[in-house]
Amino acid sequence: MVATITQILGKINPKKYAENGGELLKKYRHPSNIPAEEIKEQPLAKHGLVYDSSSETLEPVYFFILDLMNDFGLAAEKIIDNFTSSPGSGHFAELGQRATVMQQQGTKILGDVNTVLRSVLNIIYDLKEFRIRLSNYDDLKNEKKKEAAVLALKQIWMDKVDINKGNSSIKAMAVGQAGFQTLIDAFLFSKNVEDVDKLDLNDRVKRILRPRVLEFNDWLEHSEKELRKRYELEKSYLQSQVNSMKLYARWAKPYLRAAQQLEMKSIGGEREPALVKAFNTILLELVLLGKQKIKPQEEALSGMLPKEFERMKTKRDYYFCTLVEFKFRGIPQRVSQQAHYTFGGRAEITFNAYVLNSEELKKFEEELEASDMEDVLKLIEGATGENLEKIQDEINFFLEEKNEKQEKRKDTSNPFAALFGVYDKPSAETDTAGVGKELGGKTEKIKNWWPGRESFAEEEHLRPLAEQKAKETTFRIFDIYKKAHGMASYA
Repeated sequence: MVATITQILGKINPKKYAENGGELLKKYRHPSNIPAEEIKEQPLAKHGLVYDSSSETLEPVYFFILDLMNDFGLAAEKIIDNFTSSPGSGHFAELGQRATVMQQQGTKILGDVNTVLRSVLNIIYDLKEFRIRLSNYDDLKNEKKKEAAVLALKQIWMDKVDINKGNSSIKAMAVGQAGFQTLIDAFLFSKNVEDVDKLDLNDRVKRILRPRVLEFNDWLEHSEKELRKRYELEKSYLQSQVNSMKLYARWAKPYLRAAQQLEMKSIGGEREPALVKAFNTILLELVLLGKQKIKPQEEALSGMLPKEFERMKTKRDYYFCTLVEFKFRGIPQRVSQQAHYTFGGRAEITFNAYVLNSEELKKFEEELEASDMEDVLKLIEGATGENLEKIQDEINFFLEEKNEKQEKRKDTSNPFAALFGVYDKPSAETDTAGVGKELGGKTEKIKNWWPGRESFAEEEHLRPLAEQKAKETTFRIFDIYKKAHGMASYA
């Protein structure tokens, strides 16, 4: 079961907006642990009305209330916008076709993203190998590590370069031919031709060893330059591929978002009686949240707050809010010779009054994102976010690497964020309110941040004033619309 907006608000402040808040706090110890689905909603005030007309469209109902909220100074925003059609309706079939087109385009671009992603992974693995090799060259400059670095590079030379000589390579001769068993040890010991001449070895071994030592020293001199050049080229190529990924991601995002917005949501579940498969029916669910900030200085000057508030700086801002929930049951009717539909039917509209401070509003946004009502792209990110984060860390490691001559400009942009709609957010590990909970006799710090306690001035003056304004504003919006349209009210 998916939590409603009013249940989420009840979870944020169960003492104020949950009928069973005391019971749930006793059971779960802290609001962060309360399942929102168990909340029995209890707004400050609640008013409802019904509009039922199959011949008139539903859009004027929605826009009249939206404009009315804006006229009252409530900055309205849409929180929920869901719909579902009966499978037998023409509206279901047409929107399904549109969604399919968007999905196909998005999937095609995602295929290109995956191709570039594989290339990025291969480049990262190559760069890691280059770094390991270059670390040996760096150790040549350290007197304590120089000898070990030379031996390591000789092993690499035998495995990567000399091995191409086949049976005449040092390793093949030392293992497969009699009389050359000391060849590997002699090569590892010798730093130059003079060292070879000093060895107590037969002339056959020395004749093979001299050109190999010269060849290794020549390779050692040139290979570092070439390897560093290749390393820089690979990093440049990585940057190019990451930029391509960002470009593809930007192209894919509109199609994925459009496909998600055309996707139908289950309203009322499988047993919803209003949604009969063979009927031409649509259910719509819309939620608007309008809020207005309390200005303590102005309220103090008008006499609504004590004079001390004229100079007092409050810790949080307070907002009086009106939450309007629309539940539409309509009959989609195609507009003649046009590609869109109009909806007439029954609308149940509920007006709820709330007061939220700035911390509660922030937590409300976080809870919305965490709920199943949020964008489906969040679910995709949740399933793959950890892996994408690891890949991004690898990319940033090389692209943000400091050059000895010049510090490269830091690039914190995330190519995956453009695709999945994910942006940097404050860590949820910080408990700014300093709240703790007791488990088994020990105090455990709450990991999820939660709004802190209110001060005396906030609790005794700001919130009560905001509650009064919330109730009055919500009722006036409800009353004006009801009288203007002569609707039947409920609740």
